[in-house]
Amino acid sequence: MYVAVKGGERAIENAHRLLAHERRGDRDVPEVSLAQISEQLSLGVDRVMTEGSLYDRELAALAIKQARGDLIEAIFLVRAFRATLPRFGATEPVDTGAMQVRRRISSTFKDIPGGQILGPTFDYTHRLLDPQLADGFAPDTPATGEVSTGATPRVTDILGRDGLIEPSPVADASAPIGDLTREPLSFPADRDLRLQNLARADEGFLLALGYSSQRGYGRNHPFAGEIRFGEVEVEFVAEDAGFAVPLGSIALTECQMVNQFKGSATEAPCFTRGYGLAFGQSERKTMSMALVDRSLRARELGEEVVAPAQDEEFVMSHSDNVQATGFVEHLKLPHYVDFQSELGLLRKLRKEFVEANETPPMREAAE
Repeated sequence: MYVAVKGGERAIENAHRLLAHERRGDRDVPEVSLAQISEQLSLGVDRVMTEGSLYDRELAALAIKQARGDLIEAIFLVRAFRATLPRFGATEPVDTGAMQVRRRISSTFKDIPGGQILGPTFDYTHRLLDPQLADGFAPDTPATGEVSTGATPRVTDILGRDGLIEPSPVADASAPIGDLTREPLSFPADRDLRLQNLARADEGFLLALGYSSQRGYGRNHPFAGEIRFGEVEVEFVAEDAGFAVPLGSIALTECQMVNQFKGSATEAPCFTRGYGLAFGQSERKTMSMALVDRSLRARELGEEVVAPAQDEEFVMSHSDNVQATGFVEHLKLPHYVDFQSELGLLRKLRKEFVEANETPPMREAAE
């Protein structure tokens, strides 16, 4: 007989104390600080800010520490905090063409105005564990040079001047800006909501979908037009002032994918585009986002929808790792009554099965 396990406030309190103990770990080891997390685990902080929809390095570092390094739990914590904040409005669109670039690469043109800037990247490392880091390691001071004041136009803008790529879709300025954090998801979704969803989406989920599109599940043949990482100014139009007021700068990664052509009897063939944008240095995320964004434009571009990455409802409904975690992990909660019901039904079915397949009595066999 299965019976419900009775818990209580005291058991939950003890579980919280044990969690705090496990989070702290060995008391002889110095406690990690938020500054250490922010500075030395910066890519994890960037991901938590992006998928938590809140640009605050200190809070993201606190969430990572509180979550014992579980990034999805940390994203959950950041979103919960964000939900308590008042919303004053929307900033002006950031101008990534005026970005103070720290890294900028293009796989479509070798010589681009402003040059290729390798910046901090794992791309050219040997992926060998470095034992020096185990005991503490003071790296050499990086090489420096004069700050370039030259223009670094986006590669897609260069292609656009010759009409070789479709114009960037223009949003209706009079239409309200969608906000998935306050409004429920509905279909069909405009591109502003799709891009919001993809920015908040789980990086691993987008990576898998982007990978699937490259393997042929959906019509897509991408080139990394440009990936750039750096600082951009954020401006907000205050009603009292009547003009845009600078709020400061934030670090962003932007990816523009250049994809296969579109054209018609009245329109010359041109490249199409997919777009990705995320807080901090998030190249894998923005590249995956750009691949999936392009796939989700299938109907808009008159393509047949045949793959998961092209299915708007599938992608947007399953990409949120906080929602997915909640639905999967709710299975840990008591389901005793449901299970007892299923168990009773199973026993009844098994009894009926045995009776239906029971061997006839010997007396009948003799007759």
